[in-house]
Amino acid sequence: MSRVGKKIIPLPKGVKITVGKELLVEGPKGKLNVPMPEGIEARQVDGTLEFLRDSDQRAALHGLTRALAAAAVQGVSTGFIRELDITGTGYRADVKGKVATFTLGYSHPIELLLPDGVDLKIDKQTHLVLSGYDKQMVGQVAANIRALRPPDPYKNKGVRYTGEALRKKAGKTAGAGAK
Repeated sequence: MSRVGKKIIPLPKGVKITVGKELLVEGPKGKLNVPMPEGIEARQVDGTLEFLRDSDQRAALHGLTRALAAAAVQGVSTGFIRELDITGTGYRADVKGKVATFTLGYSHPIELLLPDGVDLKIDKQTHLVLSGYDKQMVGQVAANIRALRPPDPYKNKGVRYTGEALRKKAGKTAGAGAK
């Protein structure tokens, strides 16, 4: 039994749902499409959205479709935020329009073009706040930024998610391997 699929999604004010072959979710922040697989039906009842399946064979798709729809409803109404921190001497970021420039210890600055629907704000050159209405896109851009210079476990330098736990490893010690 899919417990996720059975949960009802409350629709905030300003969010409009159109049910068809795809679920079209419109709100103040933008529009998103949610694919509707065969055997899954969406019903809008009294300001809520519920999903039904025709058989237990579709239990996994039932929960997946409901989770994607819930993310779309939250995205077009309030949006999503992902925060990153840059740690390291001389490491910093700057944004001009849709182009973000990163100085991460390489011989050249790295430029990253931000896709439509994703905004980047930078506090004190080292704290990045990504925001947007598409959960998948915000997460992917955050992962791409983190991949520019992943956190180093020996020096604790690099780009990491805010609050990400990172274990610092001990480096080599003199004479440890010599016998």
